[in-house]
Amino acid sequence: MRTSAEPQGRYEYPAHWEADVVLRDGGTARIRPITVDDADRLVHFYEQVSDESKYYRFFAPYPRLSAKDVHRFTHHDFVDRVGLAATVGGEFIATVRYDRIGAGGTPASAPADEAEVAFLVQDAHQGRGVASALLEHIAAVARERGIRRFTAEVLPANTKMIKVFTDAGYTQKRSFEDGVVRLEFDIEPTDRSLAVQRAREQRAEARSVQRLLAPGSVAVIGVGRAPGGVGRSVLANIRDGGYAGRLYAVNKAFPADLAEVDGVGAYQCVRDIDGPVDLAVVAVPAEYVPAVVAECGEHGVQGLVVLSAGYAESGPEGKERQRALVRQARAYGMRIIGPNAFGVINTAAGVRLNASLAPEMPRPGRIGMFAQSGAIGIALLSRLHRRGGGVTGVSGVSTFVSAGNRADVSGNDVLQYWYEDPDTDVVLMYLETIGNPRKFTRLARRTAAAKPLVVVQGTGTAPQGHAVRATRLPHATVSALLRQAGVIRVDTITELVDAGLLLARQPLPAGPRVAILGNSESLGVLTYDRCLAEGLRPARPLDLTTGASAEDFHRALSAALADDTNDSVVVTAIPAIGEASPGDAELAEALRSAAAAAPGKPVLVVHVELGGLAQALSAAASTAPTAADRAPGDPGGARPPRPAERPPTAVSPPEGARLIPAYPAAERAVRALAEAVRYGQWRREAMDPGRVPEYEDIDEKGVARLIGELLARGEGLTISEAETCELLGKYGIRVRRALPAPTPDAAAEAARDLGYPVALKATAPHLRHRADLGGVRLDLADEDQLRRAYAELSELFGKPEELRPVVQGMAPRGVDTVVRAVIDPAAGAVLSFGLAGAVSQLLDDTAHRLIPVTDRDATALVRTIRTAPLLFGWRGSTPVDTPALEELLLRVSRLVDDHPEVVAVTLEPVVVAPRGANVLGATVRLAPPPARDDHGPRTMPVY
Repeated sequence: MRTSAEPQGRYEYPAHWEADVVLRDGGTARIRPITVDDADRLVHFYEQVSDESKYYRFFAPYPRLSAKDVHRFTHHDFVDRVGLAATVGGEFIATVRYDRIGAGGTPASAPADEAEVAFLVQDAHQGRGVASALLEHIAAVARERGIRRFTAEVLPANTKMIKVFTDAGYTQKRSFEDGVVRLEFDIEPTDRSLAVQRAREQRAEARSVQRLLAPGSVAVIGVGRAPGGVGRSVLANIRDGGYAGRLYAVNKAFPADLAEVDGVGAYQCVRDIDGPVDLAVVAVPAEYVPAVVAECGEHGVQGLVVLSAGYAESGPEGKERQRALVRQARAYGMRIIGPNAFGVINTAAGVRLNASLAPEMPRPGRIGMFAQSGAIGIALLSRLHRRGGGVTGVSGVSTFVSAGNRADVSGNDVLQYWYEDPDTDVVLMYLETIGNPRKFTRLARRTAAAKPLVVVQGTGTAPQGHAVRATRLPHATVSALLRQAGVIRVDTITELVDAGLLLARQPLPAGPRVAILGNSESLGVLTYDRCLAEGLRPARPLDLTTGASAEDFHRALSAALADDTNDSVVVTAIPAIGEASPGDAELAEALRSAAAAAPGKPVLVVHVELGGLAQALSAAASTAPTAADRAPGDPGGARPPRPAERPPTAVSPPEGARLIPAYPAAERAVRALAEAVRYGQWRREAMDPGRVPEYEDIDEKGVARLIGELLARGEGLTISEAETCELLGKYGIRVRRALPAPTPDAAAEAARDLGYPVALKATAPHLRHRADLGGVRLDLADEDQLRRAYAELSELFGKPEELRPVVQGMAPRGVDTVVRAVIDPAAGAVLSFGLAGAVSQLLDDTAHRLIPVTDRDATALVRTIRTAPLLFGWRGSTPVDTPALEELLLRVSRLVDDHPEVVAVTLEPVVVAPRGANVLGATVRLAPPPARDDHGPRTMPVY
């Protein structure tokens, strides 16, 4: 951080260039501009660099920096000369600089658009991806300053630095002369450079989470001297869970002669521990946390789980305390889960870490769970822990993270980890808020293509501890965008678990066709009705009667699974009375054996008051550990389950048996199945997402020039009608001219210019786009009709200056629609479509897609709204030209995607006729683009 506030050179200190980044090994570093105050840091940094690295940088032995060198490398104008440093603990670990050059490589100023770039990385930090991160950031800075191309001269033996450049994904030109490799490359982002950047981001962020979830050693700081308390409880949970690594108890109040606490080595300070500490669980009052963080940072601790409360959830003072905590931890290269966290759990056999307030280690399984709220985390773990109580067929947990205030590690980071985690098949997330929806949507789309992602999303009201970017989009719109990214969006914790259990142990259905069979006609009919309500295609239920045996169920299920007209099967079961009725274990085995013979189709059971069957189907699925699950010497959980929690005895299935989820109500089973059907359809469509068409008549450079000229007038503006028509026209979007008509004579002259028939419209704000109020007169065939209409409008609504009347040529009759695009600060660029009019507004009947939109997206956008039948010949009307409408949507998407300065576009109305789509009104708003976006360099969020 710069220590002086005076301007340096030609520009003020560019604070927006500061960023925290995650490195390849999961550690963090701070990137910031180098200033005049960094002279001592630069000299100290250079002293730590090996002679070989200095030789590679300066092409000659260069043991120390001269005073002139130090001045040159710390004095920048932040335009033509820029230097950035990567720091850990306030000290430099790497530097990069560029110098703008002109023809022949001489120093230059704008408009020269080429710069020479050079790096130096401390040997101890080479191989951590520091240079790659610096290259991303220095390239972004250079683009901001009008530089478009980098050159670099590298010695052939400096293969590491050559690899940094060649692996970056930019299009390069390489030459060799005078014993030096010369590289030249444009620094505009390309598809390949973005792919490289995001792959590095994924690996680094996943590694940073992996270091928190699978540490080789853990210190619990704040362990009480007496039993009880948060620290002592967490220590017991880690120990009793069978943690495979080294465990330490820390409390500065421990007596000097205290060797152990509950069989765990006791220390007064982390620095006293002889050996590395990978993870520190912090359970001390908030006022003592800064000292603890400093001790951990100096000892080389890699990450923190901060259970302590008293941060942003407590008010403004706590919010500032939280920001200081993040800054302090990142300065030491550490990541934080929390503060105010519930903790983390990893059930992997080689880890078995329960660094949480959960008193028992969950049963190992294939479900990864993330919850921001500790209370919800408890509810999720409890729901999976219980075998009874309504939901069975439980699969256990692979990893669990409760992030609390998520000041640092967020759901995005954990998604990066789960994406490639071989122990996780299904991801369940409870998100009270989404700090970066744009990034979350991108990561969710990629994750959902590989494994199901089920999310309960908060209503948009952020808890006090969560600082998030403001969004102007309605909650329902954000939810719709998440569904388009493949997220299985549910409303309750119950639905979250219901869907997760089905997806964890059953294949995805190939389609919506559902077979229903069981021993209750009424329950079968209820299931059938729920299938219809969820948009599924159920066959008529097969009633096996209440006297059905286990063999009857087996035979019927086998037949239904073998039937090619069924994609899934729902089995309904009620208690049967009589000696011939099947027992729970017998019926469960019959269903499992039939399902095992057809592994490609999902099977669900709806049961009514059949506790034994539910447990048999769940296959001993309690997440509480069995004796075989515990590590040798593990005495068990911190306490036995209370009577209300203790699950009944289950019937163990054969080894490798297929688990079948069972539900206590038809609506819950069918809802979970419907979500699986929709997700399966999304997965199939995601294999061919479509393409973004190219249009030869688009003048991208012309629009860029026009936008530059318009923005020169102000920071943000809604441009005039003429400018709007010109700008849209360069993208092939034609807007019908509307001429002002301040007097009847002016209206008549405008009509003669446009040609009859014409329309006369009032464009005052209270009348614009409100044909229902009578402010529009259509099909005016001649001047007499026009003058009469003008008089009528004046009589009804007031003077012409109040009406703002315009004359416009008549468009062919059709369906009035609205097309909008907006840049949301949180979600990014969004394209919206709906029909015009009060009915669509009242019903909120609008469809949305993230920009850039593909041809398949545009087709779906038109067909998603509930009023879409009006476009396709509803009740005998003439179908309209939807291909022309889809092309219009694609052109608007291209405009906004190509030019981030276009922050809002509204086309209203767009009359879609049987032939063609006519834009009758348009507004465009411009604003300077954000300095950094999701296409910019990797950076950690700062809340």
